[in-house]
Amino acid sequence: MMCLKSLGFAVLLATAAAASAQTAPIDPKVQARIDRILKRTPLIDGHNDLPGELREKYAFGVSGLESGADKLEKPLMTDMARLRAGRVGGQFWSVYISGTITGDEAIRTTIEQIDIARRLIAAYPQDLALASTADDVVRIHKAGKVASLLGIEGGRQIGGSLAALRQFYTLGVRYMTLTHNQTTEWADSATDEPKHDGISPVGAVMVKEMNRLGMLVDLSHVSPAAMKDAIPMSQAPVIFSHSNAFALNPHPRNVPDDVLQLLPANGGVVMVNFFPVFLSPEVRQFALQRTAEEARLKALTPFSAATAEAALKAWDAAHPRPTVGVGLVADHIEHIVKVAGHDHVGIGADLDGIPFTAEGLDSVATYPVLFAELIRRGWSDANLAKLAGGNVLRALRRAEDMAVRMTHVPPALSPLTPTP
Repeated sequence: MMCLKSLGFAVLLATAAAASAQTAPIDPKVQARIDRILKRTPLIDGHNDLPGELREKYAFGVSGLESGADKLEKPLMTDMARLRAGRVGGQFWSVYISGTITGDEAIRTTIEQIDIARRLIAAYPQDLALASTADDVVRIHKAGKVASLLGIEGGRQIGGSLAALRQFYTLGVRYMTLTHNQTTEWADSATDEPKHDGISPVGAVMVKEMNRLGMLVDLSHVSPAAMKDAIPMSQAPVIFSHSNAFALNPHPRNVPDDVLQLLPANGGVVMVNFFPVFLSPEVRQFALQRTAEEARLKALTPFSAATAEAALKAWDAAHPRPTVGVGLVADHIEHIVKVAGHDHVGIGADLDGIPFTAEGLDSVATYPVLFAELIRRGWSDANLAKLAGGNVLRALRRAEDMAVRMTHVPPALSPLTPTP
């Protein structure tokens, strides 16, 4: 989930509808081809922040999501009808809390987020089913439902306790992002001051314990140095649950080419994000300029928030946000393929965790738009299937296999001291 306040996008939430896509209908023959591919291979998205949105916008409630979540008082990008329209076969529901929460509070809040996700899954038994293994994903997809897995976004959530990590696995968590926006005691964040030049010694213990459990190591949000440490350190494939290509947009959240080059040996997968700030250098610059302008206006009018807000609205009207289309998402996918290969790319849209998306990709109903663009570019059925979910299923199976091979390894007992 994006930290919208820190990025200065709170007002953009109100204007996001202006960037909603107007795309041409998919040719019926192309749609039929997409349907054939996604009937055989589940489309698995690596990161959806709906549980966090339900916490923030709907007081932990999970009702009213049968259809039309975009028509709610506080619109969402996800509902059951649109999951079906998007041909979604598997979803990692993000278990997100702020990286500023630490210790016992972090564990409690994470359990609350897991509870939301599991209640969400239980509330829609005709549409969703909890998955714990790759075989579960395949079985649930064949039954016509969305296989639902959990992923923890940010290592602070275990409160420095490997016991908590193990219990989260028992509750269904199948990946953990080592950091969020804050550097931790075990890994440097991409968006904070580094402390370890990558992964610390206790971080190495954490990675080994995740391998022992069969929990995927997620490297979205970590620094390039941490990526380079973790990939050879992990005995199972890593994932980047919602990241893009640094070469196309030098945002610190993106993955550099020298990291992409390490993925074939590890088997890892980069799951591409739909957020324009991560996709486009122009949008990133716009966002930085807008954040600076918002800070300037607040400093000029410290006793009148209404005056600052009105001035920012005027700035928005005079400075329209650059548009980003589905083609740029496809460009990031193809760049990852060019460097790492077709076996190492997936989709992690970050829907309901971002204030706006690339045009044409504004809800879970729109994944076929991306597949149609790649078909237009000449992609084969086999490579589209790898992108859809084949690659992340392979990574999950290999993580499960590694856990079996490590059954003789005792649980790690070393404490991971949380930040006070």
